[in-house]
Amino acid sequence: MKGLNHLIKTADLHDEFGNELTLCTVPFRSYGGRQAFSGPIHTVRVLEDNVLVKESLETIPEGSVLVVDGGGSARCALLGDRLGGIAQSRRLSGIIVHGCVRDSADLRLLELGILAIGTNPIRSQKEGRGERDVPLHFGEVDWIQGHFVYADEDGVLIAKRNLLE
Repeated sequence: MKGLNHLIKTADLHDEFGNELTLCTVPFRSYGGRQAFSGPIHTVRVLEDNVLVKESLETIPEGSVLVVDGGGSARCALLGDRLGGIAQSRRLSGIIVHGCVRDSADLRLLELGILAIGTNPIRSQKEGRGERDVPLHFGEVDWIQGHFVYADEDGVLIAKRNLLE
């Protein structure tokens, strides 16, 4: 189980490191071309406004996972094909959106893990409201910048350290 690019299996990780892992209980759906992904967490909290999502995708380090707390809103999409393309070109590992995405057919073509609660064709506002690099809480877990997330078809697990080193 070495390296972040290794094909992870959350079931195996939990069998080996269960006492260090917390399960996110949000029933995410996969929209990216990569089903399994992992990496260090970077955070954004927004509500129906994706300016800070774009800024984060343009600046966080390669291999990272951007976790977007959109408050679970289903009124608009916080991520679409253009932002997904930025994430892929910057070689991010994945994006987890506690909200919706759009352009889902195009997102499936990206070599990127993308999880969200659903889809919505309506784009978000562009006012720049929200917060970056802050602790988040949803799905019965704390999402802390610098902690690690592991995701696959079986679920999403969070650990305080990189378990694949």
